[in-house]
Amino acid sequence: MQKRPRVVVNVEASADGKVALTRNALLMHRPSSELWASMTPQSPDSVAIDVMESVRQRYGCNAVLEGSGSLVSEDEIPARLPTYDGDPVGLYKHFLPADVIEQRSPLHMWFTVVDSRGRVRWTERHENWDALVLVARSTPADYLGYLRRERICYLVVGEERVDLSRAVAAMGTELGVSCILSNAGGGLNGALLRADLIDELHLKLAPALVGGLGTPSVMDGSPLAVGEFPTRLQLLSAQSDAAGAVRLHYAVRRESGA
Repeated sequence: MQKRPRVVVNVEASADGKVALTRNALLMHRPSSELWASMTPQSPDSVAIDVMESVRQRYGCNAVLEGSGSLVSEDEIPARLPTYDGDPVGLYKHFLPADVIEQRSPLHMWFTVVDSRGRVRWTERHENWDALVLVARSTPADYLGYLRRERICYLVVGEERVDLSRAVAAMGTELGVSCILSNAGGGLNGALLRADLIDELHLKLAPALVGGLGTPSVMDGSPLAVGEFPTRLQLLSAQSDAAGAVRLHYAVRRESGA
């Protein structure tokens, strides 16, 4: 049986573990991106590293993972799509067109987004990158039809929502993905945690406090059950710089053979 892809989580957070300024302020957009960057002053001995390049070199990482909430805020209404007027049955199977799959170069990366609600509209293309959307059988047919027209690959992995265990396994078996780097927010990272899919954590802490009840944190999602043990970590490295930023690298501790 093929081993599932390694999952490495990469997070930048405030000292109190927040990964955003507010729930609906996307860090990819101004002014949030500028405010977030200002939390970590430049330092000649900066702990900043290129985590993507590191995991590509070490594990052959060829996919990154994001949640739809990193691209579309909850209060944003996406552009309406044309109604799919064909038989929707055929839409609910993996869409991996050969003309996309067979043209991958050694530098190729999958930009993978969990989007069972069909909210992301794909307007950009980048060399050596292809979008991969993780959807479910509940995903609107109009959205799946749109992805097919745009020649955007997708995997149907779940019923009401994306089943992350199935998704990670399918990325390995269907696309040969060996390692996934999650740059996602707290909700998706928390779901990866509860599914016991995280193998490593790169955590960079800025010397700043954000606060705010409900502001996304490093790991959100469902709480532990009463009596359930937290996920234990093994510290692999720790660094700090003159500006007060801290970088921590952990491996998830599992029982031998697990």
